[in-house]
Order: sequence, then C-alpha cells, then structure tokens
Amino acid sequence: MSLVERIKTLCVENKTTIAELERKSGISNGQIRKWDTSTPGVDKLNAIADYFDVSTDYLLGRTDKKRYYDLSDKDESDIQKELKKIIDGEDVDNAFAAFDGRILDELSEEDRELLIASWENTLRLTKRMAKQKFTPKKYR
Repeated sequence: MSLVERIKTLCVENKTTIAELERKSGISNGQIRKWDTSTPGVDKLNAIADYFDVSTDYLLGRTDKKRYYDLSDKDESDIQKELKKIIDGEDVDNAFAAFDGRILDELSEEDRELLIASWENTLRLTKRMAKQKFTPKKYR
C-alpha cells in the first residue's frame, strides 16, 4: 500500500477528506495527491502522522503497527499465557495472587466469562500503558 493510499484509508477511518487534512495540517492544496510521484518532506510527513496519531513508519509502509505502543502478536501471546496462569492459580507474582482459582468454579458460566474478559482487558491495558511509558524516545 502506497503512502497516499494509507493516507486515504486513514481519512476514511477518521471521516475526514484529504482537502480538510491538508488545511488542518498546513500542507498546500493538492500536495498529498502528488506524493504518488514525488517524495514529501519530513516536516509534512510528521504533520500527517501527528494529525492521525500514527507513526511515520506506518505511513511509509515499513510497519503495520499504527502506533509504537500497539500490541504485537508476541504481546498478545504473552497476555494469553499470563491469563492462563492467573486462571489456573499458578501466578504467584501477579496482583491476582490473592485470587483463589476455586472461586471460578463457583461462578455461573456468564459471570466466569465476564471475569476472565475483565482480566484479559486489564492485562492488555497495562501492557499498552507500560509500552507508552517505558519505551525510550529513540525507539518511538
């Protein structure tokens, strides 16, 4: 996917037009459409990335992660492993260590699924927040 195609996709996702994007980011009228045949300046590329809150690497097609703190497949795998440990009562280093695994057996199926989903979302959120806070600036 080319730079212009990615920008068009982001415009559709954010319900904006390319003309509006150009006005709000300070890029001259019709400039983005010319990027199929020419190379944009770093300042213009950064303006687009900041507007959509995505990385310049995503815009350039170097990665499919929109933001540096988005979870990777490895992160998702780690979350599932951690969740399994919590459910099985094996994780003594976690904040859920006080949880007694037998309680899950006493809950209704719906409540059990809701509790597990809540834990999974909590793990996902904390991992994302940690990536935002602790990723060195040179890797962002």
